[in-house]
Amino acid sequence: MKDKNRYLYKVLATDIEKKILNGTYVIGEKLPSIRELHTNLNLSISTICKAFVELERTGLIEVRPKSGYYIKPIPFLDQKIPSIGAGSHSPQKIESSFISNEVQLAMRNPNYLPLGTAALSIDLMPVKEIIRLIKNVSYRGIKSIFSYSLPQGEPELRRQLALRTVGFLEGVLPDNYIVTNGCTEALVLALKAVVKPEDTVAIESPTFYGILTVLEEMGVYVVEIPTDPVEGVNIEALENSIATNNIKACLFMSNFQNPLGSLIPDEKKEKLVRLLNHHEIPLIEDDVYSSLYHGKERPKPLKFWDRKELVLTCTSFSKTLAPGLRVGWIIAGNRFKNRLIELKRETSIATSCLDQYVMTEILKSGAYDKHLRHLRNSTRKQLYNVAHAIHEYFPKNIRLAVPKGGFLLWVQLPEGVDSIELYYKALEKQISILPGTICALSNQYKEYIRISCGHPFTEDIRKGIAMVGDLIRELSP
Repeated sequence: MKDKNRYLYKVLATDIEKKILNGTYVIGEKLPSIRELHTNLNLSISTICKAFVELERTGLIEVRPKSGYYIKPIPFLDQKIPSIGAGSHSPQKIESSFISNEVQLAMRNPNYLPLGTAALSIDLMPVKEIIRLIKNVSYRGIKSIFSYSLPQGEPELRRQLALRTVGFLEGVLPDNYIVTNGCTEALVLALKAVVKPEDTVAIESPTFYGILTVLEEMGVYVVEIPTDPVEGVNIEALENSIATNNIKACLFMSNFQNPLGSLIPDEKKEKLVRLLNHHEIPLIEDDVYSSLYHGKERPKPLKFWDRKELVLTCTSFSKTLAPGLRVGWIIAGNRFKNRLIELKRETSIATSCLDQYVMTEILKSGAYDKHLRHLRNSTRKQLYNVAHAIHEYFPKNIRLAVPKGGFLLWVQLPEGVDSIELYYKALEKQISILPGTICALSNQYKEYIRISCGHPFTEDIRKGIAMVGDLIRELSP
């Protein structure tokens, strides 16, 4: 009965949340009383109370003393940041940015409040379950750890990964996978498989700053394609760029893009893949955030519409489980598979047997799916709570759009506020944020910052956001 009541309160909370987000309940409206719902729905009072507490923690409702529960003002849900950035019209080389390296070091400093790093708190991870699995490693498992893995990855792990595509990616076999040391190695291998130095690669603008370093080291030229904060990469701009530049590959994030959080609608995904299939241009897909969706189902990867085996989907467990378990992978067709395996062998020989063994056991036990259900709920709450705090403590003329998944917020600052200057001011308060400037080749995002919601919303997080809001006011012209 206890488990049934726990399930019922979540069903009720989810139903009310959907009605709030789709506008069925309007801002400021009073919810039915606990006793009314108890009578009408035949649910226990404790179940309804738990549902209301859940919604209050998520930041969607508020209690008014001696009055009841009301829909909390959530102006950010309807807010849209206009399309930003013009991208780059001609290919250009990437030059190292001192500030980019400095920001990365600051984000890894445990003494700073982590509002910049795109990583989840260890408090959200199933640490006890992982420890239990490691303790129970069998003698046979221990023996396998002392050997090199296959360059392509352990067969059982690849089988488990293939099983996870049931229902959203047809025809993917264990043999289509190459296991890597995290998503970064997957992206590097995929790039090396399809481009060489002096080639031109199309990327989003803004983009994940880490990929700029990778592309610089490869010695390629880059064309930036303007990207909408809600619907992702601008396909018309990409089409024009293909017509005027000899683009050899594209590298895009279609699901909860970093730093924007944008989600390309399915019809645009299909159009994008068809365009690149038509021009025989390989598409490297960074799909590392797709498991952290806030809706009913996981969004489809671009690979779903690929008909020519030109899409290389790269991802890992680093954003959902443990970055220290360096297990990522590439979903590749026969077109590039042998080349990718060869590159993997040359680059790192193989991925750690221990890491692969632990991940295999987590997947087989069902612990990962259970963890994901809790994690999606936690990150959604954290994201809403941080967005509420930003609207409460930042100047009223900031803008942000809350994404439908992931845990990143892209914030437009008041005109004239330089994100680099704000970054240094925040650092003095031991707060780490990410300035938008480092997410592109030019200085076109100097009035934007990225805020991470990867940690539980605590009083320290609230105070940190309030401090950043005060600093923005100080820097405002």
